[in-house]
Amino acid sequence: MARLRFGRPASDDGGIRQSGADALQLVLQYIKQETLTPLKGLGRYLLFGIVGSLALCAGLVLLLVGLLRALQEEAGGTFGGNLSWLPYVIVVAAAVGVGVLAAWRIAKGPAARRRTRRETRS
Repeated sequence: MARLRFGRPASDDGGIRQSGADALQLVLQYIKQETLTPLKGLGRYLLFGIVGSLALCAGLVLLLVGLLRALQEEAGGTFGGNLSWLPYVIVVAAAVGVGVLAAWRIAKGPAARRRTRRETRS
């Protein structure tokens, strides 16, 4: 950035024009710093969140399939004949239960605390 020099005519080293260019450059650097850096952090945050969600979903599917196979094989005669559909209902109920539990924790977690803080301020 050009230094301000007192006592010299403005036309010696570009003067006002150079100062304007420096100011514009400074503003552009500031805008890049304040927008791109947080966006990079947000991208990283989203990437880890998406990868973690996919891993949790895959693990949940494997656990539910394992539960289904355990109910079908280990329970043996319990779910035989006319009750062969019951292990599927139990596994679907377990999946719905996990979904409800996750939704309840999301609603009662940090988002709910932020919501109540906003309501008390208003």
